[in-house]
Amino acid sequence: MSTGSNSPTSGDPRGDPPSDELFVEGVDSSPEIDESPDGTFDQDAVVQLQNQVDDANSRLVRSQAELDNFRKRSRREMEDQRQHAQFPIMSDLLAVVDNLERAIQATGQAETDNQQGLQEGVHLVTDQLKSILERHHCQMIEVGEGDVFDPNCHEAISQQPSEDHPTGSVLFVTQSGYRLHERIVRPAQVVVSTGSDDLQASS
Repeated sequence: MSTGSNSPTSGDPRGDPPSDELFVEGVDSSPEIDESPDGTFDQDAVVQLQNQVDDANSRLVRSQAELDNFRKRSRREMEDQRQHAQFPIMSDLLAVVDNLERAIQATGQAETDNQQGLQEGVHLVTDQLKSILERHHCQMIEVGEGDVFDPNCHEAISQQPSEDHPTGSVLFVTQSGYRLHERIVRPAQVVVSTGSDDLQASS
């Protein structure tokens, strides 16, 4: 009887498992489950196999959750970097705004037409620059007389007594502050009230 190459074999001659078998990491792909003489299977082996499958599924779910969290964190970091990529140039431009505002103050007591024209020109340039900053989400921090001092966006450069404003309130702004989106580019420099002299003396 011939036993040529066309004889059926029990598997791939290279020893590879058949292609229709599914391999799950952490699960024995060919567990030994003994069949009892009455045709039933060893229940302990079945339970063990089920536990292995449940454990593998749990690891898969955890891996998917970790991957989703990584993707969300990466998107947030990329968005934050995109929003604040202009932070350095905005900080440098604020020095230009300061100089223009000082020029306006210096020409505030204009007595000639030339000085008035210069003041108007500087005003136009300042407004234009501020408009550009706002278009790029760099906005002035709004703070007015009597506002409560906020160390998150204000910088106290000095303190003065005041009859009109309680302790810890802003008397006036010496240099405007700006924020880019929610991040402070620089705080507003302010003078803070220490309250009435009478209250300090009584204390």
